[in-house]
Amino acid sequence: MYTVPHFINGKRVATPGKQLDIYNPAEGKVAGHVAVADANTLNQVVDAAKQAFTSWSALSPLRRSRFLFRYKTLLEEHINELAGLITQEHGKTLSDAQGSIQRGIDVVEFACGIVHRLQGNYMENVATDIDSYSLRQPLGVCAGITPFNFPAMIPLWMFPIAIACGNTFILKPSEKDPSCAVRLAELCMEAGVPAGVVNVVQGDRDVVEGILHHPDIKAVSFVGSTPVAEHIFHTATAQLKRVQAFGGAKNHCIVMPDVDLDQVADTIVGAAYGSAGERCMAISVVLAVGDALADALIARMQPKIKELKIGPGDQPHIEMGPLVTQQHLEKVKSYVDLGVKEGAKLVIDGRDYQPSQHKHGFYMGGCLFDHVKPGMQIYREEIFGPVLSIVRVPDFDTALQYINEHEYGNGTAIFTGSGEVARNFASRVQVGMVGVNIPIPVPMAYFSFGGWKRSIFADIHMHGAEGVQFYTKLKTVTQRWPKGSFTAGFTIPTMG
Repeated sequence: MYTVPHFINGKRVATPGKQLDIYNPAEGKVAGHVAVADANTLNQVVDAAKQAFTSWSALSPLRRSRFLFRYKTLLEEHINELAGLITQEHGKTLSDAQGSIQRGIDVVEFACGIVHRLQGNYMENVATDIDSYSLRQPLGVCAGITPFNFPAMIPLWMFPIAIACGNTFILKPSEKDPSCAVRLAELCMEAGVPAGVVNVVQGDRDVVEGILHHPDIKAVSFVGSTPVAEHIFHTATAQLKRVQAFGGAKNHCIVMPDVDLDQVADTIVGAAYGSAGERCMAISVVLAVGDALADALIARMQPKIKELKIGPGDQPHIEMGPLVTQQHLEKVKSYVDLGVKEGAKLVIDGRDYQPSQHKHGFYMGGCLFDHVKPGMQIYREEIFGPVLSIVRVPDFDTALQYINEHEYGNGTAIFTGSGEVARNFASRVQVGMVGVNIPIPVPMAYFSFGGWKRSIFADIHMHGAEGVQFYTKLKTVTQRWPKGSFTAGFTIPTMG
C-alpha cells in the first residue's frame, strides 16, 4: 500500500486529512491512496508558482528551452518507469502507455524550439518617425486539469509549452491514476527547472473548484467529459481566466465500398478497442455504405474482436487491459444493456468476459452492435469503453449528414480509395480532426489538437502554434523618439 503526495515547490508534500483510494484495475483491489488538498494546500501551491514566476519569466527563452532539452532526454530515459506507473493505475497495456508518453515527448521537443515561436513582428515608419512592434509575453500561473485516460501524454501537451513560454504551472491530475504526474514534475526538477515552476496538487472536485476561483491562476486547460468541460469553461471565464476546455466525443468513420476490407477491419478493431476504448479519439461508430459492405465488414471483424487478447496490461502480448474502475465498468455495461433495449442487434456481447486468473479485475470483452440508429442513446452519447456501433447508410452523403448533425465534433475518419471522395469529405465534414485512411487522426506536436461543436469550449486548440498562442498574451508597442518639440493633438492619431 502506498500514498501519492502533492509536489509543491520542488518537494513531495504529504498532507493530513482526506485521502482517496487508488485501484489496481487489473486486480480489482485498492493498491494505494492519494492525498486530497484543502484550501490551505492549494494556496500554498499557488504561492509557490507565483513566486517562481518572477524569476522564471525573466529568463531568456533560449535558457528555458535548454532545460526542456534536458527534460526530453530524462523522459526518454524513464519511459519504461512512467509506462509502468500508468499500467499499474490505469490498466492500459505497457506498449500503449509507452506510445502515449512518446506523443507527449514530441510536444516537449516542439517546446524546445520556443525561441522561434515567441518571435514578434517589427515594422519601422508605420508613420513618420514612428515604429511599431509586437511581442508575446507569459500569462503568469497556469493550471491543467487532466483526465485518467492519458496520465502522461495530456499533461505533457500542456505544461512544457506553458513553461517554455515563461509561465509557471499547477497540474491537477486525475485522482484515479495520480502517480505519473508526480514523477513528471520530479523529472523536471532533475532537468534543472527551478522549484515552483511545475507543481502537482492532488484532489477531487473541490480542488478543481478552488483552481477555477483562485484569483492568482490566470489560465486553465482541461480535458474530460463535455458536462464538466462546459462547467469549467463558464466558471473560469466568469473569473476572467483564459480557458480551453476539451469535452467528449463520438468519433465516426465512414467505410466506402472501394476499400480493402481486410485491412480496414484490422484498423477499425485497433481504433475501437485499443486502450479498452478509453480514448477521446477512439472510433466508436462505423458508417458502412451499403448493406453488402456492412455484412462483409462485420464478418471480418467478428473473429478479430472475439480473439482479442485481454488481461493485465503488464503481461506480454495483451491487446486490451481492464477498464479503470468498477464504477466505470458498470457504466459501460449499462450502455450495452441500453442498446439491447433500444433495439440494436448485439452481435458480440463482452459484458461477462473475465480472464480466468484475474476474476476480480475490471474487465469486459469487446462489444459490437449492428443496426444502430441515430436516434438511439448508444449512438448519441459517449460510452468511453470497448463498444463499437455499426450504422448502415445508403450512400456517402447520408453518412456525412449523420456526422455533421451529431453534437460532438472531435475526430472522424474515412476509408476510401477515391481521392475525390476523400477531398470532398475533408472539406465538408464539421469535425476538428480528420483522418483519411487513418483511424485516429491525432495531430503531431507541431500541429494543434482540438475538436469542434460540443467537443470543445474554447477557440484555441492545444499544443502546436495554437498552444503557444494560448499560453501567451500579445502586446503591441508603438514608439517615437522625438528629434525636437512636437505638438499634442486632440484627435485620434492616424498613421498617414
